[in-house]
Amino acid sequence: MKICYFGTYRKAYSRNKIMMAALTKSGVEVIECHATLWKSIEDRVNLTKGGWKKPAFWWRVMRTYIQLIWRFFKMPEFDILMVGYPGQFDVYLAKLLSMLKRKPLVWDVFMSIYLVAKERGLDLENRFTVNLIRQVEARALRLPDLLIQDTPEYVAWFHNEYGISADRFRLVPTGADDRIFKPVDITDQLKDDQFTVLYYGTFIPNHGVMKIAQAVKLLADERDILFEFIGEGPEKSALEEFVNKHSLKNIRLHEWMSQEELLVQIAKSDICLGAFGDTPQSLMTVQNKIYECMAMGKPVVTGESPAVKSGFGHKKDIYICERNPEGIAGALTALRNDHDMCKFIGENGFKTFNQNYSLTSLGNKLVDILHDIKT
Repeated sequence: MKICYFGTYRKAYSRNKIMMAALTKSGVEVIECHATLWKSIEDRVNLTKGGWKKPAFWWRVMRTYIQLIWRFFKMPEFDILMVGYPGQFDVYLAKLLSMLKRKPLVWDVFMSIYLVAKERGLDLENRFTVNLIRQVEARALRLPDLLIQDTPEYVAWFHNEYGISADRFRLVPTGADDRIFKPVDITDQLKDDQFTVLYYGTFIPNHGVMKIAQAVKLLADERDILFEFIGEGPEKSALEEFVNKHSLKNIRLHEWMSQEELLVQIAKSDICLGAFGDTPQSLMTVQNKIYECMAMGKPVVTGESPAVKSGFGHKKDIYICERNPEGIAGALTALRNDHDMCKFIGENGFKTFNQNYSLTSLGNKLVDILHDIKT
């Protein structure tokens, strides 16, 4: 089977990299037809705030899609045209090209960019643009022959928001790239005597960073617990202010680091943190870092949600707690005081990851789905 992975998708984004790697590992030939439209997250945010009205942006759009069309017609033959994330605008062109080639069209929707815009508060700054995004997304969802999503909860949201039948979706979990995220031997690394809790990711409400900060404060007198924060984002300055205001000594803040350095930090940690935000996006998804840390054999603490509870067992695969500072602090204290449970969750979570969320598992799911649509 040959798949043409198509669009202006985020080439370096984990979901796209994992999907292509999973397909390749399962024996599928993946041919990329890609052109870069979006420069960064900040670029997309600025455009949503009104930058799309500038002629320079439309010249960029026209140049990008001409480039994409030119590359498409130089592609070898393929069986299925698959649009990567985000593809809300690419699907329109992909539909025309798939009809021209008489090939099935599949779209890995993954996330609603309309919902992402709302959660970032962009509708308060430019309601017209965000409503326009909603209309574009609603029509785009009706064009492919098949839609792919990671959780049933997100499928239900698309059905409730846009009236898209759940039958049009197939589920492929986010997973992680276990060629990269795997148990690391750190015998040659210095390990602090303290019980180390690691958070890494983007500092946004979706992840509940400030709730974690409040849990840090609750555990300020627990001198043997150390919190490591790695990343950047809109809430980074608020976190720094909170740490300074309360003179917290049990926390260290780091900027983004190289992948090799991050892997060492995960390996040196006793507990890794998932997400604790109350946004719809946070409650409907299982964040990539949860899978990554499971793949490395580390016990994970994350907030309770339907998506998490449907995929994992509490105190079996991961430790699930209430999405508030008290719940987070209680979970960390319980695991600090129970080494056997901490070890069991890490080991069993690793087994569960390999069975259900590794590249091999994801690839097998994808191949079965695509074979059905191909025939």
